Amino acid sequence: MQTKKNFKLSVIATALSLGLTACGGDINLSSEVDNSVGDTNITNPAPTNPDPDNGVELPGKANTALSTEVSGALGFDVQVQILDSKIEQDTTLVASQNGKPVMYAINGALEVGNSTPRSDSSVTLTIEPGVVMFGQSGNDYLVVQRDGKIMAEGTKSKPIIMTSIQDVKGEETSAGQWGGVVILGNAPSNDCPDDGSDCALQVEGVSEGAVYGGTDWEDNSGSLKYLVVKNAGYEIATDNELNGITFGGVGSGTMVDYIQVHANADDGVEFFGGAVNVKHLVLTGNKDDSIDWDQGYKGMIQHAYIEHAKNAGEANRAIEADNDKTTPDKEPQSNPTISNITIIGNNFDTADKDSEGIYLRRGTAAKIFNTVVTGPSEMGECLELEGGKTSSVTVDNANSGKIVIQNTVMACSNGENFKDAKADQGTSDKSDDTLLLDLETWFTAEPSNSISNSILIGADGIPDANSPLIAAGAGQDVSSTQNGFFDSVDYIGAFDGSNDWRQGWAYGFGGGVVTAQAEVEGCPTGTTAISPADGVTTTCEISGTVTSDLTLTANNLYALNGPVFIGEDKANSATLNIEAGTTIFGRSGEDYLVISRDSKIEANGSASAPITFTSSADVAGEETSSGQWGGMVILGNARSNDCPDDGSDCALQVEGVQEGGVYGGTNDEDSSGTLRYVVVKHAGYEISTDNELNGITFGGVGSGTKVEYIQVHENADDGVEFFGGTVNLKYVVLTSNKDDSVDWDQGYRGNIQYVLVKHDANDGEGNRGIEADNDKTTPDKGPQSNPTVANVTIIGNNFDTDDKDSEGIYLRRGTKAQLHNFVVTGPAGMGECFEIEGGKTTSTTVDQAVAGETVITNSVFACGENFKDSKADQGTADKSDDITLLDLQDWVLNQNMNNSEAATSTDVLDGIFTIDTTPAKDFTGSAFFDNASHIGAVTKSNNWTAGWTVGLE
Repeated sequence: MQTKKNFKLSVIATALSLGLTACGGDINLSSEVDNSVGDTNITNPAPTNPDPDNGVELPGKANTALSTEVSGALGFDVQVQILDSKIEQDTTLVASQNGKPVMYAINGALEVGNSTPRSDSSVTLTIEPGVVMFGQSGNDYLVVQRDGKIMAEGTKSKPIIMTSIQDVKGEETSAGQWGGVVILGNAPSNDCPDDGSDCALQVEGVSEGAVYGGTDWEDNSGSLKYLVVKNAGYEIATDNELNGITFGGVGSGTMVDYIQVHANADDGVEFFGGAVNVKHLVLTGNKDDSIDWDQGYKGMIQHAYIEHAKNAGEANRAIEADNDKTTPDKEPQSNPTISNITIIGNNFDTADKDSEGIYLRRGTAAKIFNTVVTGPSEMGECLELEGGKTSSVTVDNANSGKIVIQNTVMACSNGENFKDAKADQGTSDKSDDTLLLDLETWFTAEPSNSISNSILIGADGIPDANSPLIAAGAGQDVSSTQNGFFDSVDYIGAFDGSNDWRQGWAYGFGGGVVTAQAEVEGCPTGTTAISPADGVTTTCEISGTVTSDLTLTANNLYALNGPVFIGEDKANSATLNIEAGTTIFGRSGEDYLVISRDSKIEANGSASAPITFTSSADVAGEETSSGQWGGMVILGNARSNDCPDDGSDCALQVEGVQEGGVYGGTNDEDSSGTLRYVVVKHAGYEISTDNELNGITFGGVGSGTKVEYIQVHENADDGVEFFGGTVNLKYVVLTSNKDDSVDWDQGYRGNIQYVLVKHDANDGEGNRGIEADNDKTTPDKGPQSNPTVANVTIIGNNFDTDDKDSEGIYLRRGTKAQLHNFVVTGPAGMGECFEIEGGKTTSTTVDQAVAGETVITNSVFACGENFKDSKADQGTADKSDDITLLDLQDWVLNQNMNNSEAATSTDVLDGIFTIDTTPAKDFTGSAFFDNASHIGAVTKSNNWTAGWTVGLE
């Protein structure tokens, strides 16, 4: 779903009346444009001076037809100058003249300087901040020849933009709509002649005579700063496309800082030899490799953000690195040093290429520091070193220390963080699959490296305050260990968690647009406008089954009308995107949201702007309570032990939802999307007796789904319930829920860390902090429930009735569990704080505990009734047999680092904060669990609940 944005004419009028000095990024305008795509024919008149009284003639040739066309599309007057020949004298491109914006159309090959060295080849093209240049076809590109210079220095508020005419006119954009930028220098390439003769290597994708190479590593081709290159990369011929920016033999005297290449048809940036250094590099949505180097490249790169297209569009490697194809150990050998790179892959996968991470091949050396590679389950390998035949120079480089990777995290959820180097790689004969390098073993032999699937970064790549990427000492200060070029940092990835250096200038991050567009107004397509729920804010209603991608924007309120299904079951799938700060509400218990199998929810809130699901009473400022609307249900394709065991398709009807809400399958790595900084309040309507909606129901949800920083508050049934599946959760708050806070069964096997459970502070209704099952009739049914849960704080209350009371943990019906770092406490009137189900003369749940298949370690209990023993008469009408099957206190205290000596809650907690000093479990080597410095969920020094949760006052 795309919503057309209207421009604000009044802002343009104001800006022009004030003598606007630049366009490109800070102009708002009002215009409806024709979105058809067509060719633009240009007939150049004789050069004219649009303002002879100004005394300065603009570079190039004025074109009335094109100026009229662009001005009509934009809604204000623009002067377009055609640049269609060599620039053979120093030239400056200005962004405006006498308050009138000026844009520049590249027509053909625009060369700065000459291809052969001569006395007048030292030409400089200066481009002022805010300049917009555009190409009209794939034959339009900019080449800076050897000895020529480009001084393109934009600013954060006025970046220089090089793009396509379609982008300028507001038409549909795509990769390959114009050529790109080529910069050629005199630095060495290992393709230069080795006999000392002059080097003149023809660069790819450019007409004859565009050559590079020489002997000057410190050659200076100028400066690129705050530059955005979009929609380029035209294919000149098969496998001969222009990169977004090509650096051919460019020397270290050239300055490159704050540049972006977006939506290029070939590579984002490619380095053919040379030693140019780059800082603050953004590469987004490029169709081939994002960074490509070869021919002896020796530069340095720091602070790079690489993101493959969000819509699973075409992509290949984030980094493809070569030395030489035919002579891998050729000198000078490619050996760049790179640091602080964030790589986010996507789901693109075809027979000939897919989205991948880093591929080192053809004899390259490299030093890689402070880098993180992540991506979805369908992504290809995240780190690979080339094998081939019976040996590999690249592998030799790894073993000899020429390839160094330190303080780097592989965080891919595809099960293929590494692809081993084998002898048959790249050969047609696959009979010899000798392993040349066990890449994971090599990678993890460096103690500063790690493997993780819980790095806590947002969809934009920014790490949370609790992310291990920005933990103290996570990164290496390469300014001291490698080269003074590098900024002094101690974090991993491109960002430190507080400074997003992309903001304001890069496309997709608040800048990089030819004209700044107004916020979307009105309701998105696929929703219907209704009366404002709060009397003021535009309110949009969602109903029925959504079968096209839908984005809910934060400037509106959204009302659920009845059961809203995103996609049909495994058909007409869709993605629901929810912007940070958005509020969605229900008006009755019949209003609830269901994410069907094969569809997704992408709810990416933030600590300062969480996404809220709530009731209409809450939106209107009226009295709230539990059960005022339905809740959220996410359905996936992961296993449940209620699925048929004969191999037939699994389609289990989920509780609380109308017919057709089904889940289950065979894909434990299935992805249903993302829940991040999401708060669900006042839900849990009782559809019928014992058939209520949970705050969030996870039915067969797989581990490819990301769930972190979520809260369920004041729900009428359970807070979160897991019906099978393997979904992992981190940072969970469950407050004032009326039944169980965490409930699992049907073979749930996920990981959970940092959970705060707090029953109603006014002793309102509540039951168990954790109620855990496998199967009621066949307790040892497989796959068996066996999650690992760590760093949980459960705070009970005095609620107590004949049929239920406030309790801590209850393990029953054959569940296993791996429990660590718990704090369970509550007032004197609270029920038992830990119980394992007995029953009859035996209990599968007890047997598993005795056998060590269920464990609890590093935990503290401070309750009036810490433990309830497992008895033979438990759950039976006949209470005559009270044989103890398990002395639970003895079982708990005989495990590692448990204790139950604290008398009251205040001995272990200060409010919600852990003060008990029991050591936490060591999770070294875990890809998901952090090595917390405390037991329980939260400490005062690291209050991850602050700013986005409710009900913790």
